[in-house]
Amino acid sequence: MTRLPIDDAIPELLAALKSAGRAVLQAPPGAGKTTRVPLAMLEAGLCDGKIVMLEPRRLAARAAAERMAETLGERAGQTVGYRVRGEAKVSANTRIEVVTEGILTRMLQSEPDLPGVGAVIFDEFHERSLNADLGLALCLEVTGALRDDLILLAMSATLDAEPVGRLMNAPLVTSSGRSFPVETRWLDHPLGTKARRLDALVDLVVQAEHETTGGVLVFLPGEGEIRRAENALAGRLPDVCVVRPLFGAMPFAAQRKAIAPVETGRKVVLATSIAETSLTFPDIRVVVDMGQARRARFDPGSGMSRLVTERVTRAEATQRTGRAGRVAEGVCYRLWSKDEEGALSAYPPAEIEAADLTGLALELALWGAEPGDLAFLTPPPEGTMSEARALLTMLGALDRKGRITDHGRALAALPLHPRLGHMLERAGPDAAALAALMAERDPLLGAPVDMLLRLEALRDPRAFQRNRVWQVNTGALDRIKAEAKRLRSKGSPSDLSPATMAALAYPDRIGQRRKGDEPRYVLSGGKGVVLDSTDTLAAAPYLVVTDTDGNPREARVRMAAQISEREIRDLFADQIAWVESCAWSKRDRRVIARRQERLGAITLDDRIWKDVPDETLALAMLDGVRDLGLRLEGASARLAARVELVRAEGANLPDFSAEGLMKTLEDWLLPMLSGVRSAEDWKRFDLLPALRARLDWNQTQELDRRAPGAFQTPLGRKVPIDYGGAIPEISVRLQELFGVTRHPVVGGEPLKITLLSPAQRPIQITRDLPGFWAGSYADVRKDMRAQYPKHPWPEDPTQADPTLRAKRRN
Repeated sequence: MTRLPIDDAIPELLAALKSAGRAVLQAPPGAGKTTRVPLAMLEAGLCDGKIVMLEPRRLAARAAAERMAETLGERAGQTVGYRVRGEAKVSANTRIEVVTEGILTRMLQSEPDLPGVGAVIFDEFHERSLNADLGLALCLEVTGALRDDLILLAMSATLDAEPVGRLMNAPLVTSSGRSFPVETRWLDHPLGTKARRLDALVDLVVQAEHETTGGVLVFLPGEGEIRRAENALAGRLPDVCVVRPLFGAMPFAAQRKAIAPVETGRKVVLATSIAETSLTFPDIRVVVDMGQARRARFDPGSGMSRLVTERVTRAEATQRTGRAGRVAEGVCYRLWSKDEEGALSAYPPAEIEAADLTGLALELALWGAEPGDLAFLTPPPEGTMSEARALLTMLGALDRKGRITDHGRALAALPLHPRLGHMLERAGPDAAALAALMAERDPLLGAPVDMLLRLEALRDPRAFQRNRVWQVNTGALDRIKAEAKRLRSKGSPSDLSPATMAALAYPDRIGQRRKGDEPRYVLSGGKGVVLDSTDTLAAAPYLVVTDTDGNPREARVRMAAQISEREIRDLFADQIAWVESCAWSKRDRRVIARRQERLGAITLDDRIWKDVPDETLALAMLDGVRDLGLRLEGASARLAARVELVRAEGANLPDFSAEGLMKTLEDWLLPMLSGVRSAEDWKRFDLLPALRARLDWNQTQELDRRAPGAFQTPLGRKVPIDYGGAIPEISVRLQELFGVTRHPVVGGEPLKITLLSPAQRPIQITRDLPGFWAGSYADVRKDMRAQYPKHPWPEDPTQADPTLRAKRRN
C-alpha cells in the first residue's frame, strides 16, 4: 500500500486506545485516517467485537467501506461492510461496519450495551452534526454504566480537539499530514450584494480552466446551483473537459463516476460540501470555491430543520483549498476578496445550536434522560428544547409529565421528523407521498400554494407539465417519489383527505381566515399568515399551512391545503373545548365577555358570555385601567400629593405616586370596580373613595395631622390645601381672612395663600399675612374700593370681622 501521513501516527494512536480505551485523533484532510485507522485497529486486535465507524454522509460511508474492502482484496460486505438508509452490505463475517449516524442511534436505543460491538469511531466529528453529538453523549454514558470495555475514538480534520478530549477524558493524538503547496487566488474586489454569484463563479471556472492543468473541483452550496452551473458551462469549456455533478441525492453509481478519474481529457466536478472530506479524488489539482455552504437550521416556515445557504467558515475554506494539493502542487480560486477573509467565522456552528431539536427531544425521552444528564459537547438550548417537547406533547409522543408514550416509541423508530412520522402512523401508507413531499423543497416553482397540485404532479409529472405553465423540478419529484416508495409500509389504507393528513402533522398550523378582504389567517398555534390575494385558496375559510417564508411577524404561505370545519372537528374533537373569555378590548375600549369554542387560537363558535362574575369583570377592567391610565385630578390628586409629601418625610404610608398606584391596582382598585366595564364608565368613576380606603385609621390620622387636607377659615368654611407644588397653598377671599393676625402654617411651614377678590380673581400672593395687612394692603384697599364699592374694605383688617357678604344697604 502507498504510505500515507496517518501511518506515522497510528502506533501512538493504538497505544492510547490500549491504555485509555478512548482517544481523539486530529489529522488534516488527505492524511488517510478514514480508511487506515479502522483497519489498523482490526489488525492490532484491540477488541473482540466489530468496529462501528460513523460517517455523516451516505456517499462517504459507502466509499470508505469499499476502499477498505479493496485494500483487503475483498468486496464490501465481507470483512468490511456498510449500512446506510435504504441499503446495507454486511455479513456474518463483517468486522468493520461503516454506518451513517442515525443508524448508531437506533442501535443504542434498541440495545444500549451494544452487544457484539467492541469499538465506535466518530469520523469527521468536526462537522458537529446533531446525530454525532447525540451518539457520542450516549456512548459516553454506556461506557460509564454498561460497557467499560467499549473503545471510543473521535476523528477530526479541523476541529479544535482539546474540548472533545476533555469531554471524553481522552488523550489527543495528532497527525501532521502531508500535502503539496496550494496557491490561493482571491478576487481583486468584493462582488457586492447585488452581484450574480453563479455567473461570476462560472466565469471563474472558465478562467481556471485556461490558467491551470489537472482536474477541477468546484464547490457550490446545493443541487440547484450545480444544475444551473452545469447548464451555464455548456459550450464555454473545451470539448476535452468532462463536467460531472456530485451531490448527496444522486444515485450512487453517478456519485462514484464523479469521483473516479477520467480516462482521457480533463474533469470538472461540480460538488457540494460532500466533497470536503472522506472522499478521495485522485486527479484534482484545482479548486474553485463559491464560498457558500448549506447547513441544517430550524426553518420556522416548515416547522422542521431545513438546509439554508450561508457563507463558508475559515475552517471549511481551508479544507476545500487542501483538496487541490493532494497529488501535486495546486491552485485554489476563491470567489471573494482577501479583505473579506477576516469576516468569515472560524468554525461552522454545531448543528445542535440552531437546528430543530424535536427529534433530539424524542430520542432523549426514549433514552429516559434530560439534556443535563448526558455529556454534550454543546448543551442543547433550553428554549428550543422546550418548544420541541411542547410539540411532542401535542403530537401525543410525550405525556403531560414529559415521559415517552407508546406512540412516541413508534415515532422514534421512523426515519422521519416526528411531525411526519405522526402523520404516517395515524394515516397509514396513503400518507407516504405527502410525508415525502413535505420533507422536500417545493417541486413547483411559481405555482399557487395548493398542496393538491404537488400531489397531482407526483402522480403523473409528464401530464401535469403538459397542461400547466409552472416550472416543475423533476429532480425533486423523482426524489419525493423514491422516498414515498421507501416510506410506504404495510397497513390499512385510510379514508383521510390529504388536508386531514397534513393537519395531523401540523396541528399547530390550522388556519382560520380573519375578517376582511385580505386573505389573512390566524393559526391554531397563535401565529399569523397571509396569502397572495390572487391565490386559488385566498377565499378558503380554513387551511392547513405546511410551509411559509418564515417571517416572524406575518409569514407568507408557500404551501397549504384547504380543510373543512367538519374535518377539523372530526380530527381534533378531543382538543376542541369551550373557553370563557373576559378581556379588555383596546379597539372597542370596553370589556368583552365571550364563550368561544376553540382549537388553540382559532375560534369555531363564538357567543356572548352572560352572567359573568363581578370579580372576573373587574379583573378584565384592570387591564382597561392600565390601557386608559389613572386620572388623578381634583380631590384625588390633592390626596395623593398629601400622602407623597408625608411619605417623603419618613411616614409609613402606602405609595401614592402614579407608578406606585399602577403597580398595586389589584390591592386597592379591584374591589371598587363593580359595574365599570368601558372607557365611559371609567371616565365617570370617582377615584377618591378607593384612595381613601387604602389608608387605615391610624394612617389617616397621621396624614391629617402632618398634612391636613383643608384650611378652616374664621367663618368655619374648609378650603382644600393644594400640595401639588413645592409649597402647600390655598386660594381664599381676602374678606374671609379679616381678623386673622397669625399666618396659617402646615407642618411648621407657612401656607402659600392666594388672596382673591370678590370676583374670585387673584389680588395678592403671600406667606406673611400680618406683614400684608401692615404693608401692601393699603394699596390693595385703594384699588379694590373703586372696583368693588359694595364690599367692605376696612382701614384696619385685623380688627374687622371676616365676611363673604357685601356691605348692608343704608
